[in-house]
Amino acid sequence: MSEPTDPGTERPQPPHGTPPPQGHQPAYGQPSFGQPPHSQPSYGPAPYGQPSYPPRPPLSPSDEQTWAVLSHIGALVLTLLSAGTLGWLPPLVIWLVFRGRSPYLDDHAKESLNFQVTLLIAYVVGLITLFAVIGILILVAAFVLALVCGIMASVAASRHEPYRYPVSIRFVS
Repeated sequence: MSEPTDPGTERPQPPHGTPPPQGHQPAYGQPSFGQPPHSQPSYGPAPYGQPSYPPRPPLSPSDEQTWAVLSHIGALVLTLLSAGTLGWLPPLVIWLVFRGRSPYLDDHAKESLNFQVTLLIAYVVGLITLFAVIGILILVAAFVLALVCGIMASVAASRHEPYRYPVSIRFVS
């Protein structure tokens, strides 16, 4: 009978270059036959100010254009479907996911996010003042502005042009 083995003890390893027994599979993290023992890349701490992971590649111009259009169209669709409460979500997600990979996309996503937050404030003010006639006017004006400016921004993004919303508070710069 063989002696019970303690899981914490290691079996002696054959010297480097000795072929493994027939049908032997190396354990995870162990070098296979013919590899030096420490061929794994080391992921130690990175120098100060540098990320410890590889940088993400920049987006292609067609991907930039697609995501820029989606930041405006997605905001417009969710604004119309949710009565102005969720229009800020698509540009925020697009900006956070693709931040730093394209200045063009950063600009469009931040511009759309700023406009949607401004619209959200206008909708809240309109709802608060709904008992007066001014509240109805604010809601209608915000709805028309969201529709017209959202379409104009989407068209500008599809042409790969910059766009600035006419009435927008710059929360994110």
